[in-house]
Amino acid sequence: MENFKTSADVLFILLGAIMILAMHAGFAFLELGTVRRKNQVNALVKILCDFAVSTIAYFFIGYGIAYGVNFFAGAETLVQKSGYDMVKFFFLLTFAAAIPAIVSGGIAERARFGPQLAATFLLVGFIYPFFEGIAWNQAYGIQAWLKASFGEEFHDFAGSVVVHAVGGWVGLAAVLLLGARRGRYHKDGGIAGAHPPSSIPFLALGAWILTVGWFGFNVMSAQTLDKISGLVAMNSLMAMVGGTLVALVIGKNDPGFVHNGPLAGLVAVCAGSDLMHPIGALVTGGIAGGLFVYMFTLTQNRWKIDDVLGVWPLHGLCGAWGGIAAGIFGAKALGGLGGVAFMSQLAGTAMGIGIALGGGLIVYGALKMAVGLRLDAEEEFNGADLSIHQISASAERETNW
Repeated sequence: MENFKTSADVLFILLGAIMILAMHAGFAFLELGTVRRKNQVNALVKILCDFAVSTIAYFFIGYGIAYGVNFFAGAETLVQKSGYDMVKFFFLLTFAAAIPAIVSGGIAERARFGPQLAATFLLVGFIYPFFEGIAWNQAYGIQAWLKASFGEEFHDFAGSVVVHAVGGWVGLAAVLLLGARRGRYHKDGGIAGAHPPSSIPFLALGAWILTVGWFGFNVMSAQTLDKISGLVAMNSLMAMVGGTLVALVIGKNDPGFVHNGPLAGLVAVCAGSDLMHPIGALVTGGIAGGLFVYMFTLTQNRWKIDDVLGVWPLHGLCGAWGGIAAGIFGAKALGGLGGVAFMSQLAGTAMGIGIALGGGLIVYGALKMAVGLRLDAEEEFNGADLSIHQISASAERETNW
């Protein structure tokens, strides 16, 4: 029976890893549909190559920093427990690789290819696993200190802060250092060009792929079959619906907002999906949907921050809200299971933001000084597809992109 349980756990977490791997197709198509046609190929190539570089960085460096585990042993050692430790690495890698996939959407249409791959290696090899180890592996005694100070550890079941807030705040640093796309804003601050999405159907496809895969992201975060909880699935569903409906209303039927609404809700519910009552999850997701629409509009139109896919509002802010929401709606007083402390959630969320923003500024700042981050004016005008990959998404090159 012990062998059967181990094998069942291997299959369980492997299926989770495969579902989250499929989410990277969602990242790719969400970006492909949002950018202009002259940058569609780049979106696809970038997400795939970022995942490959992330695997190398996490295998050789990042996983060891986060968990003190390496795979520098014979295969006869690795195959123990039916290879559970290896599929666990695969599962956690798919989380780590989400960091550059998130950032990719913010810096789309004007970032150079090589420097972004270098940034991916540094982020997944060093910055992300540093905070991952703190939140999920008791590193540096910080969780013990939070428990002693506030009564409970920082709780982030599936990565609202560890994955999404970190990715979103790194993305903000990258976007600020990169600057807006040429032709996006006038020098006096007015909006020069709207740069509408190239394909709403592909944008919607990306959102749907992400939404479906998210149930592996959240439910399989149990990591073993005996810890699986239907509550996580129900809360994920309710948060997704809440985010969708609020984004529909506040976004005034805009399809871009409607399809990012479920993603906002799912980002926010990750942290407390194992603790909240479904009604708490619905409210958490609804607030996230509204937060995304409002903050995306504010950053683009008022603050002139050219975050193409809105990765800072979607992942950075909704992820931070999710970390805090777990401390509110996870409490027994609001129908949750308890075991969370609001101050620990606040402190852990703030720490994640600080590490992500600081790490992002260091990584992208160093690369900007060393090699530069942006395509030149002519390359950006021609589009990343032709400038980087020497091919366009369709055979007929359009005159008005």
